[in-house]
Amino acid sequence: MSNASTSTEDAAAKAASKRYEGLVAVRSKAVQGKGAWYWAHLEPILIRENETKSPKAVKLKCTLCDAAFSASNPSRTATEHLKKGTCPNFSSMLNPLTQLPPLASPSSRKNNRKRCLQSQQSNDASLDVCPLNMVDPSRFLSNEVSFLPAQAPPPLCLKPLLLSGGREDYGPLARLESSVKKLKSPSGSPISALSKNQVKKAFDVLADWFYESCGVVSLSSLEHPKFRAFLNQVGFPASLKMEFLSSRLESKFEGARMESEARISDAAFFQVACDGWKARSCGVGSQRLVKFTVNLPNRTTVFQKAMCVDGAAVPSQYAEEVLWETIQGICGDNVQRCAGIISDKYKAKALRNLELQNHWMINLSCQVQGFFSLIKDLYRELPLFKTVSDNCIKIASLINSTPHIRNSFHKFRLQGLDIAGFVRVPPPKCDIAKIWSPFIAMLDDLLSCSRILNLIVSDDSCKVGLLDVSGGEVAELIQDVGFWRHVEASHSLVKTIVAMAEDIEAERPSVGQCLPLWEELRTKIKDWCSKYGIAEGPVEKILERRFRKVYHPAWSAAFILDPLYLVRDASGKYLPPFKCLTHEQEKDVDKLVTRLVSRDEAHIALMELMKWRSEGLDPLYAQAVQVRQQDPVTGKLKIANPQGSRLVWETCLKDLKILGKVAVRLLFLHATSCGIKHDSSFTRWFCGQGNSSSGLERAQKLVFVAAHAKLERQDYSSAEEKDAELFGSIYGEDDMLNEVLADTPSA
Repeated sequence: MSNASTSTEDAAAKAASKRYEGLVAVRSKAVQGKGAWYWAHLEPILIRENETKSPKAVKLKCTLCDAAFSASNPSRTATEHLKKGTCPNFSSMLNPLTQLPPLASPSSRKNNRKRCLQSQQSNDASLDVCPLNMVDPSRFLSNEVSFLPAQAPPPLCLKPLLLSGGREDYGPLARLESSVKKLKSPSGSPISALSKNQVKKAFDVLADWFYESCGVVSLSSLEHPKFRAFLNQVGFPASLKMEFLSSRLESKFEGARMESEARISDAAFFQVACDGWKARSCGVGSQRLVKFTVNLPNRTTVFQKAMCVDGAAVPSQYAEEVLWETIQGICGDNVQRCAGIISDKYKAKALRNLELQNHWMINLSCQVQGFFSLIKDLYRELPLFKTVSDNCIKIASLINSTPHIRNSFHKFRLQGLDIAGFVRVPPPKCDIAKIWSPFIAMLDDLLSCSRILNLIVSDDSCKVGLLDVSGGEVAELIQDVGFWRHVEASHSLVKTIVAMAEDIEAERPSVGQCLPLWEELRTKIKDWCSKYGIAEGPVEKILERRFRKVYHPAWSAAFILDPLYLVRDASGKYLPPFKCLTHEQEKDVDKLVTRLVSRDEAHIALMELMKWRSEGLDPLYAQAVQVRQQDPVTGKLKIANPQGSRLVWETCLKDLKILGKVAVRLLFLHATSCGIKHDSSFTRWFCGQGNSSSGLERAQKLVFVAAHAKLERQDYSSAEEKDAELFGSIYGEDDMLNEVLADTPSA
């Protein structure tokens, strides 16, 4: 016997053992009341080889009749063997409630009635006969005979109900038939009438749910016949579309708009954030939704508006006009209240022009997009990524196009290994250098099946098949240890950058945290180079080039002015960390501070900056600002008071008056443009209004109401993300089994 066949048999034995242990674990949970009912009658058994005694297969044995079945689908086995009456012992355990005796012949009806009367008179007079309406009419709607388990409590009726077949039975049978007809036809009158006040309150809740789920729940779904039948049953209006798009929508929109405008007017300054300019799909010409929100100094966000954009690229002049109109629409004549803009469009000319024309503004590009652009830079400029991508596409294409290799994958999947049937490959027209997500998906799939690929190319039958399809080069590639090390290295670096970007998107850091974030990335990349034996020089060069492209002088100024980063010196003072800046970054701090104030105040601001550099902050306040606490959800240490840095400048550093005005406007600025998310159907629904002015106006109002409610709940996720999380958290029978198998240590 060859080594390959021996290893295959060992893998099959391990899979059988793992399957058996998983079934036993599921059955033990079910017996405790945490699983399906049928596990009380099905018991897993492990079949072993006669000679080697190694595990061969797993079966399910019925504890009632000792019959054995395949363990591939326990729920189906229960349905076929137990529910449908195949098991004789299971059927005998149950008490059929619908079996009735045959009707008496006409000649014996009188004798039957006489015997019934005599028997009834001899019993206790207090004994009640079970009325006919205690039989559940819903049992007669099914084609199958309904049974109660033997363990069920005894029926309320003390005597079994017997029908004599006489005329006195016609009335109860007619009532039963009427009840069945009502159950089959729910479109009649409402089941339970609600009062007018209850209907109004329930209708208000339904309307709120619809508005806050705008885009996820379509207007056409409100006209679905089954939904309209439900509305009729509870006493609601039969049609909701016009009700939701008329005066009620106007009222909801006006309330949300007035609340948002009140919050903005109460703020001394704010930041405009816009998200959606950046194209995120492989296709060209796709529509996308650009959303505008307003970030306030107290770290809250209010929705402003949304607009639909066509095409992969938007002219910079058009974006500049839209941004300036948005600022004027919010501020009116006092445009200096806008401290700046944060946008997801990288190196947008519009942002630079607006900043040059308005010296008090800080216009930034999103940090998340900066990290994602670094991945694209690495793919374009680092030979490792290009080589790994080309080789992975060769392997993936061979796997996906060769039937006998896919059959081998299917065989291993049946043995309990969680692997994909196909390897995801980037679409032909997709530029991986611009859209990197298909690249990382391909690496994920190949790494998940790397062990299986090595087993396949080691098998003699598969070797012949590979040669037939010119797969010799691919076979050598799969057996090359260096290739897999490069795949793992590429995968590890991309995952590291993506993880940091996702944390930035979730945490929404301020501008003062930008320099520490990029320094953290530098450290992680150096560790990566050391671990995988990659030369640091080329990678650091790519990183520094991207850093210079995304860098803004506000990063350095906010880092210096933020009490969060004050460093204690030998004398016990807490001083700003100028030593962490380069000479050019120190100059940037001076230039930015003088730009944000008037010409008359520029020299005063520089003098106060020198005082801040030499004296710093009182140790007591500095320590209070830098207090961190553990987040109960993520377990990470976070700043206990995120607004502490700004509050210190407003209360404890009043002698630095001019510099303080710069600090309070600078430190609150967000470093990300990530707003509320929406699913793809929402974009298609909103942008599908075309040139219809009335439809676009209603769409804008619906979006405003929905976005306002999401921001009130601090809900930034999309419906697609929630659905994916929900499906992953709901366990069926097979999901529970897979979970147990994943937790079971392999032999």
